[in-house]
Amino acid sequence: MDRLLRTLKDTFGYSAFRPLRREIIEASLAGRDVFALLPTGGGKSMCFQLPAQLRDGLTLVVSPLIALMKDQVDQLEELGVAATFLNSSLSAAESRARLAGLHRGRYRLLYAAPERLMLSGWEENLR
Repeated sequence: MDRLLRTLKDTFGYSAFRPLRREIIEASLAGRDVFALLPTGGGKSMCFQLPAQLRDGLTLVVSPLIALMKDQVDQLEELGVAATFLNSSLSAAESRARLAGLHRGRYRLLYAAPERLMLSGWEENLR
């Protein structure tokens, strides 16, 4: 079994890719720019969540919806994937704790709202 299928099965519990997902993931892992237009419920999240498990470092996911961030992070945590989010729903203390976790290399995926990226010092927080 190749590493993509093994990660799909071991981490996410699926035995096969939906159409086009493998090609999208392989292109991403090869360092190519990818634009994937897929229907709601079509498995778009898998296209960045699975590569995040195979790459070194942090994968930044920009999401405009706080509820979606929380749902995806909750689902990933249930699967044993180290993920978190930073948005306006968190207290200052909770944001600091999550940033400290980022600096310790605790997380593989970070979900953030677009406006968070515009905050002064945001880029330095990721280093």
